[in-house]
Amino acid sequence: MSQSLPISISSAEGATPQSCVSPEKLSNYDLILRCQAGATPEKSAFVELLRRYQSHVDRLLYHLAPDWQDRSDLSQEVWIRVYRNLKRLNDPRKFKGWLSRIATNLFYDELRKRKRVRRPLSLDNTFQTQDGEMSWDVASDRPSPDDDLATQEFYEHLKSAIAELPEAFRTTIVLREIEGLAYEDIAEMTGVSLGTVKSRIARARAKLQEMLQPYLND
Repeated sequence: MSQSLPISISSAEGATPQSCVSPEKLSNYDLILRCQAGATPEKSAFVELLRRYQSHVDRLLYHLAPDWQDRSDLSQEVWIRVYRNLKRLNDPRKFKGWLSRIATNLFYDELRKRKRVRRPLSLDNTFQTQDGEMSWDVASDRPSPDDDLATQEFYEHLKSAIAELPEAFRTTIVLREIEGLAYEDIAEMTGVSLGTVKSRIARARAKLQEMLQPYLND
């Protein structure tokens, strides 16, 4: 292991061996190392890994397929793939991006199997207008009491606008704006250049703003 990598618990003089430490007390980095140590991931360590990152998977699948009723099945399949392939991850520090790539690839595998394309994404984002920064917040399943008819109407137009974006643009912008991934990670996940990622995000934002401008003016 190079000196630039974090030092594991077992490497410190006088420290308790990493294998004896409860998974709950390990850093994310050391937890992934423990899962990779055996022929198959240690059960308790893998359960802890799942606990820490389950919400990330659920959130990503929700934004990719908000109206799919079987997202829990997709989530389960994501973790099956993680369990089978975790030893192939060379750098534990990149686990979150690697996990996101598995979830995204699984979603598109499933999408290709379906006969029709369903409404794909919702989006929380801020954007710049001539009047300054504005925000658009997609309605949750449990809207607040202050939500009024105009707000609900805007949400519907926003969802429709997002649905009309090309598939590549939808995926790229949700990975950036919802998941907060770096441009470099998105480029690696989607298999395109860094310039293409930036271009897709800029064009998606511009297109959404153009489509929604009449409602923003109102």
